[in-house]
Amino acid sequence: MRYLAYVASLIGTVLSLWLLPTGGNWALTGLAVFGFMALLGTWDLIQTKHSLRRNYPVLANIRFLLEEIRPEIRQYFLESDLDGTPFNRSKRALVYQRAKHQLDKRPFGTQQDVYGENYEWLTHSISPAQVSGHDFRTQVGGPDCKQPYSMSLFNISAMSFGSLSANAIRALNKGAKMGGFAHDTGEGGFSVHHREFGGDIIWEVASGYFGCRNEDGSFSPDRFAKSAIDPQIKMIEVKISQGAKPGHGGVLPGAKVTAEIAAARGVPLGVDCISPARHSAFTTPLEMMQFIKTLRDLSGGKPTGFKLCIGHPGEFMAICKAMVETGITPDFIVIDGKEGGTGAAPLEFTDHLGTPLREGLVFAHNCLVGAGLRDRIKLGASGRIITAFDMVRTMSLGADWCNSARGFMFALGCVQSLSCHTDTCPTGVATQNQLRQQGLVVPDKAVRVSSFHGATLEALGELIAAAGYSHPTDITRDRIMRRMGDGKVMSFAQVYPELASGELLNGGGDSFYAENWAAARADSFHGQARVAA
Repeated sequence: MRYLAYVASLIGTVLSLWLLPTGGNWALTGLAVFGFMALLGTWDLIQTKHSLRRNYPVLANIRFLLEEIRPEIRQYFLESDLDGTPFNRSKRALVYQRAKHQLDKRPFGTQQDVYGENYEWLTHSISPAQVSGHDFRTQVGGPDCKQPYSMSLFNISAMSFGSLSANAIRALNKGAKMGGFAHDTGEGGFSVHHREFGGDIIWEVASGYFGCRNEDGSFSPDRFAKSAIDPQIKMIEVKISQGAKPGHGGVLPGAKVTAEIAAARGVPLGVDCISPARHSAFTTPLEMMQFIKTLRDLSGGKPTGFKLCIGHPGEFMAICKAMVETGITPDFIVIDGKEGGTGAAPLEFTDHLGTPLREGLVFAHNCLVGAGLRDRIKLGASGRIITAFDMVRTMSLGADWCNSARGFMFALGCVQSLSCHTDTCPTGVATQNQLRQQGLVVPDKAVRVSSFHGATLEALGELIAAAGYSHPTDITRDRIMRRMGDGKVMSFAQVYPELASGELLNGGGDSFYAENWAAARADSFHGQARVAA
């Protein structure tokens, strides 16, 4: 059906030529119309800039034609929310513009209600600072790490091969190589497509232990060590939970387990691939810390940490207590907000399970500070982070760097058709269909991925300079302001108060932190922690 208009134009052209000797003007008109459509469709198939035109020759041009008729229509296509939420209206357009090196400025000022509730802004300085360059980085690696990694402040968040197409993975990794930033594999394993261009890799090890598992699905130290020593892998990330569907496993049907996916995940070809909801390599916080140490040792001392969406407060505090008792600390922790995206998840999970990024990040930062651990552990953050202001706001709350999945998917050309789970993605981003993913041309999209990364960090540099700082990590909570529901204006420092270093160890903190800390146990995730209102 995608090629119906193109095939029809070819047939119409041939018929018009055949009827030309006897058809007169009608045949000439048909030849002109169908010939033009045939030439247009052929050009659509061979051009490399637009995935939609490659996958929908002739038909896709209706969309681009409407964009050119009026600016309002163009804004509709670029900014309309197919998922019914206001979040991506301007941000998707901004990503497209930055990825394509287009002007990302706007006339007529802000499009937000600056007097509405919950409006937020960064305070600026009368004396802006000078920022030399925008390749902002942070050093990841605690006292037990032998191979610390100089990490960009903006990286590609976890998206697996299997969820994304081979061409999407290749374009992301080539873009990461070009721009000098990191690419998280997601739980689907370190595939041949991640290896092709040599971009820096964060290997995510999830409950399925894909790429490092025994035949029964348990963790294999030998297989892990064999892959982890690859110099392209810069960090090891244990996935505890995913923001979009925390506490939920998954099944990749056997029909979708192709030879490539089977090789990447280390699973049998054509057999259902099970991703359990919990890890089998550890059952307590103490065992979890030992597992972190094992992975770090087996990888040759590479930065090793974990990712989670904050759930029961006492469980994260139990992990912190295990760190204190064992002296084993991860090199980093990534906090994933429940607002993060996924290809498919139950509606109730995406809407009502897990802690949003801000509250989760503030809680994790305060726990680490209160336990005297923060200076040993770096914090990453993911969950609807796209713009430079998203980064500034998130880093003011404690993050050392930010990851983005949605933003880099937009850079690949994602139009949010909401068909990720159907294998019919129109742009070739989230599909294993060979014909559809051919619409995504790797060299072109890799440049866009790199351009989006660089332009976002450049905008970040301009923001912090306007605020009077020379590096994003200098931004503090008192520089981000928020209009509250009662009309008052408060800073993030007032909205999200911080604990003092070691305060939890000394029995301090407000009742929420103190009571949950007292009930948490290092030898069990199931302490009697209470959640205060």
